[in-house]
Amino acid sequence: MNILHVTAHLGGGVGKAHAALSAAMPSSVQQTYLLLEEPRDRRYADAIAESGAEVRFARGMEDVAAQAAAADIVQFEFWNHPCLYECLASDLLPPLRSVFWSHVSGLFRPVIDPRLFAAAHRFVFTTPASLALGEGLPDNVRARLSAIGSGFGFAAGAEPTPGGAPICYLGTVDFVKMHPGFFDAIDAMRHDVHVAVWGAADPQGEVMARARAMRHPDRVVFMGQTDNPQAALSASRIFFYPLQPDHYGTAENALIEAMSLGLAPVVLASPAEQAIVSHGEDGLVAAAIEDCATLMDELLGNPARCDALGCAAAQRARDFSPENSADAFVRLWSEVLREDKRKPDFAAIIGRTPLDWLRSTQGGSITTPAIESAAKGTLTHFRAAFPDHPCWNDLVG
Repeated sequence: MNILHVTAHLGGGVGKAHAALSAAMPSSVQQTYLLLEEPRDRRYADAIAESGAEVRFARGMEDVAAQAAAADIVQFEFWNHPCLYECLASDLLPPLRSVFWSHVSGLFRPVIDPRLFAAAHRFVFTTPASLALGEGLPDNVRARLSAIGSGFGFAAGAEPTPGGAPICYLGTVDFVKMHPGFFDAIDAMRHDVHVAVWGAADPQGEVMARARAMRHPDRVVFMGQTDNPQAALSASRIFFYPLQPDHYGTAENALIEAMSLGLAPVVLASPAEQAIVSHGEDGLVAAAIEDCATLMDELLGNPARCDALGCAAAQRARDFSPENSADAFVRLWSEVLREDKRKPDFAAIIGRTPLDWLRSTQGGSITTPAIESAAKGTLTHFRAAFPDHPCWNDLVG
């Protein structure tokens, strides 16, 4: 079984997921990872290569097309990256068996055009919450949809590290994903508690400004980026992970890692988190940010319940293993191998210019946040990738 993974890069969550998956794959699966942009961080790419897969940088679309023609299955590691959209829109793509593994939920921006579900042999989400996108579609299209997790816990638990903050957050320290009421919830707690915030934070950014404006700013300790998330998480007993209600995340690797170490999670009732945490069973799910202070106070005041939820969380996290996801992919690929290759026309769905591709991720219209933001997948990103393309002349304003 010869699988070609076409991906913009192998950084962040995508690289971390595939590093774990490639190590869990049976020897009968031959994997090649074709990167569309030069890697900046080779940590995960090197780990994948050590597992026996080939990792290389694509030398143009002709190279991608040749590799795709030789593969049994082409799996597109899908998210709103301009290089990937350029690849999908290319007329050079040969007949192939296509699998999409989506690393965005599609429930909010960036959106996924549902016509891609029918165009691909299989479309795989990283959270079962995204299966709601198939509602109302024909049965033969919905049959192509599935969910295979890309977030994995630590293989073994860890003893609590003494002296750490009882509550922690680990992840994106930016309100593009973190809920802006994060610091209000900590301020509202009855307990005078310390909360460790792990992740890179802009000293001049909005997050730091909100923290400085707290009534109790001493409750929050910014720990910075960590190369050892297991040790960082093990120093706390509660994982406070409130995200924006329309955030783009799916597998929520940090949440699953924290649960695997026995931390009791406190999250908001967003689709991706609710697919992982069951309220009162293996964590607490708040209906609104205003409820989080009460829930964390309850856990601090009842250590036995906190420990019980943490134990249940660790048990739940065992469902999210690279072995389970690897097995699921082998079964899915085996099914796809029984189908014929076909010439794709993804450009008919996503368009043929960078502006078309950006609009397709925004549901057809480019909103003000997408214009003003410098985040990945926004106008700034697409324009930087194709600065001289004449399509930008069509963008009013």
